[in-house]
Amino acid sequence: MDIQIVIGAVIGIIVGAIIAYFIVKSLQSKSANSIVAEAKKDAASIIKEAKAEGESKKKDKILQAKEKFIELKSEHEKVILSRDKKLADAEKRTRDKESQVSSELSKNKKLNKDIEDKVKDYDFRNEYLVKKQEEIDKVHQSAVKQLEVISGVSAEEAKAQLVETLKESAKTDAMALIQDTIEEAKMTAQQEAKKIIINTIQRIGTEEAVENCVSVFNLESDDVKGRIIGREGRNIRAIEAATGVEIIVDDTPEAIILSCFDSVRREIARLSLHKLVTDGRIHPARIEEVVKKTRKMIDEEIIDIGKRTVVDLGIHGLSPELIKMVGRMKYRSSYGQNLLQHSREVAKLCGVMAAELGLNAKLAKRAGLLHDIGKVPDSETEVPHAILGMQWAEKYGEKPEVCNAIGAHHDEVEMTSLLSPIVQVCDAISGARPGARRQVLDSYIQRLKDLEEIAFGFNGVKKAYAIQAGRELRVIVESERVNDDKASNLSFEISQKIQTDMTYPGQVKVTVIRETRAVNIAK
Repeated sequence: MDIQIVIGAVIGIIVGAIIAYFIVKSLQSKSANSIVAEAKKDAASIIKEAKAEGESKKKDKILQAKEKFIELKSEHEKVILSRDKKLADAEKRTRDKESQVSSELSKNKKLNKDIEDKVKDYDFRNEYLVKKQEEIDKVHQSAVKQLEVISGVSAEEAKAQLVETLKESAKTDAMALIQDTIEEAKMTAQQEAKKIIINTIQRIGTEEAVENCVSVFNLESDDVKGRIIGREGRNIRAIEAATGVEIIVDDTPEAIILSCFDSVRREIARLSLHKLVTDGRIHPARIEEVVKKTRKMIDEEIIDIGKRTVVDLGIHGLSPELIKMVGRMKYRSSYGQNLLQHSREVAKLCGVMAAELGLNAKLAKRAGLLHDIGKVPDSETEVPHAILGMQWAEKYGEKPEVCNAIGAHHDEVEMTSLLSPIVQVCDAISGARPGARRQVLDSYIQRLKDLEEIAFGFNGVKKAYAIQAGRELRVIVESERVNDDKASNLSFEISQKIQTDMTYPGQVKVTVIRETRAVNIAK
């Protein structure tokens, strides 16, 4: 009984499981069918959208292809039109060339025909002239025989008499010709001299060397200006006191101006500033040290300039003292014209002119270079510069011709050689070039020098600098010899002396500077 119950339960479980399986399977089938239906629906929608998008892109591509085709077609048409135009131009040029060639051929044919006609005419005339010459010779021989019979003299004897007569006539004509030639030479001598001078001037081209009174010192940046000025201006005052040059610091970008009529002082200040700015240490003690070294360097540079000048001009055997004077010419001016540039130009002019006249060109160059060495000294002398230069040339062993040319180029002494007038003429040529000299600048510089000379005429004056275009005279005195009271009196006395002895525009400010220094050395 129990076994039947168990078997019945097992069978019931198995049947229930089978029924449950079929029920689950039926439900899964329904769910799968719905999912497939939805998937088919989504796929159809996606396919539809894809087809629509594909049609849109297809239309766009077709439109782009059409536009590209039209563009390419337009470019192709342009190329074809350009080629057609070029072909048309080439055909036109070819037709023009053919027309020109045919025209030239017709001209050549005409010229050939004209030449042939002229050749025939020439041959005909030549034959005619030959016949005429033969007839003339026969007539001449007949006439000579008749003359011999009439005169009783043979043709050879008549020739001899004619030659004798012609000799006498030729002598007379020759004497007259010589006299005319001499007179013509006298008349054209001046023209020939002018021709030589003009040729010389044309062969010597030179720059105008007008000296200015200012130099521009370029800076790498405007920051350096503050270091040059220093605290409360002590550096710039130290530079001005050491060099005698006025330093103008304004709004000019990356530049300061050095103003002084003396080019040596200006050059010392420029080189000193360059060293100070390069080194970077700018203070009063360093400034005085650099200025002192720069002065020595300028002396060495003067000698080097003199040597280079004589080498460039091909002058040999010049005394070392004269070489030094030639170098100093670079820092001197005459009527605003740089003295060294002027002397070099005169030397070259003298060399060319002496060569044109067949004289010693090297000696002429030597005289031309040295003709103004009398202007080199700083101090004024009563002796004219030409005489002073001649005396120096004689002292240092120059030849008499050179010495005379130096002394006579302003007619201070009588000319004794042909070099003297050459030097005089070349000096005038160099000074007469347009823009070479400025009388006003020279008188201005002389006035500043006179201002300084007046200050040096008083006791205790150590240095004197005319600055601000002569509107201020800065005088530095020796503190041991001049006290504060004397410094005040000295300023008054110098101002009165300037007022009495000089003529000047405006006012002149006289500043007397007295500085006391106590120096000891620790060992």
